[in-house]
Amino acid sequence: MNRAIVTVLLLLNLIVLLGQIWPEGAPPFARWVNIAFLVGNAAFLLALVRGRNAGSNQKPGTTPR
Repeated sequence: MNRAIVTVLLLLNLIVLLGQIWPEGAPPFARWVNIAFLVGNAAFLLALVRGRNAGSNQKPGTTPR
């Protein structure tokens, strides 16, 4: 599931980057792609941080559930 999320975020990132490099070629929905990318990226990073913090009380060398 993480691979699918990362793939979607990567595609959105490429669209955002293309809009920065070539603004005339940006699609009319570029603003919404920017917003979706930022929200998706923030949610994904928050989930990663929470996942690592959830297992912080585990013994060293064990994997969190």
